[in-house]
Formats: sequence, C-alpha cells, structure tokens
Amino acid sequence: MISVGQNAPSFKLFDSDKNKVDSAGFKGTNLLILFFPLAFSSVCTAELCSVSDNLKTYNNANATVLGISIDSLFVLNQFKKMQNINFTLLSDFNKTVAKDFGVLYDTFPAFDMVGVSKRAAFIIDKEGIIQYAEECASPGELPDFESIQQKLSFL
Repeated sequence: MISVGQNAPSFKLFDSDKNKVDSAGFKGTNLLILFFPLAFSSVCTAELCSVSDNLKTYNNANATVLGISIDSLFVLNQFKKMQNINFTLLSDFNKTVAKDFGVLYDTFPAFDMVGVSKRAAFIIDKEGIIQYAEECASPGELPDFESIQQKLSFL
C-alpha cells in the first residue's frame, strides 16, 4: 500500500454517469478517496450511505469525496441511484487504480473472488501528496472516519 508522504498515483476512470474522470482535474483540492469492495454489499452500502449523509462535513473541509470499486460503471450507476449517494463513484473495473494504491486482494475473503479492492481510505492534499492512508484489516471493518475528519480539519 502507498503511504503518507508519497505522491498519489494519477488515474483516469469512468464515473457512474459514463464521464471520464482524471485525477489531475482535482489539483488544488483535497481528496478523500474511499476504496470499497463491492456495491450492494451490506457494509459497503452502510459506509457509503453514512458518508453521503455526512457529505457536508467533508465539503466544509474543502474535500471532494470519491468512491472507487471494481464494479462496472453500470452497477455503480444503479447503486448510486438506489442508495441516493451524492458523491462521485468511479469504476476501477480493470483494477489498475486499486493495484497502483496497493489495495487489491489476491483473493477476496468471501466467495474466493480474485481482484476485489480492499476497503481503504486515502486523503490526498491539494498538491497531490498522500496525507492519510488506511487499509482496513477485513472487508467488514470501516475506516476510522473520526481520524479522517480530524486530518482533513488540518489541511
């Protein structure tokens, strides 16, 4: 996994609305990137709905939230609509970004699936430097959102 102080890997992914999103477009903005294993799973749904419900907290910290999973953009589109997610979801269907960030399972603990991203959180500052990096020990564990909010308050 990449660590604090490193330059964040650049990426280009499609969002749930079929728009290509380039990480370079966020220069000058703090980013909170949330990798999540699979849309529609109970823990992922709870995590993303909680962030969505509290999006104002992140916006007040001048942070843009991006959710990234290996799901297709079509699945993410339905997930976003059904759960009323109010931030950008990106499809890492080819698993390149999860690999670049070092958060790709060799084998997902459930159902022997290969190539699923781990649950992880990264804060990237306005200059593109990783300021916070957290990889959850298991897919059922959530990131430490209190620590994330505290870190964002100092950026």
